[in-house]
Amino acid sequence: MSAKDIYHDTVKRALQKDGWTITHDPFPMQIGRKRLSADLGAERLINAEKGTEKIVVEVKSFVGRSDVRDLEQALGQYVLYRQVLNEMQSDRKLYLAISEEVFNSVFAIELGEVLLKNQIVKLIVFDKKSEAILQWIPD
Repeated sequence: MSAKDIYHDTVKRALQKDGWTITHDPFPMQIGRKRLSADLGAERLINAEKGTEKIVVEVKSFVGRSDVRDLEQALGQYVLYRQVLNEMQSDRKLYLAISEEVFNSVFAIELGEVLLKNQIVKLIVFDKKSEAILQWIPD
């Protein structure tokens, strides 16, 4: 089992504050004989007619020497998890959880904007101090 990201518990509490129930910590995935796990699985009731919304969240802190290298690693993991979830025929949406600082330094510039414009990745942007969700991209 891999180590938890430094913001794992922060994101978990932020999701709970936002009305989500944590269903998995970590969220297990399997393809063939290979087992993987994303950081969190969560769900919340939309309304009685629509049922529940379900998500898988991978938390990334971007604390390495290079934010570009951190982005490359996070995207590789995100794409892998998305494909495994597709193969599992999961009805869960995959999100990458990042701090507001990472959003501003990586995703609010051209490099990250191209990923968002082309809908390569879905983001949850959180505030580290208040442990609150600031933004869902796309919403």
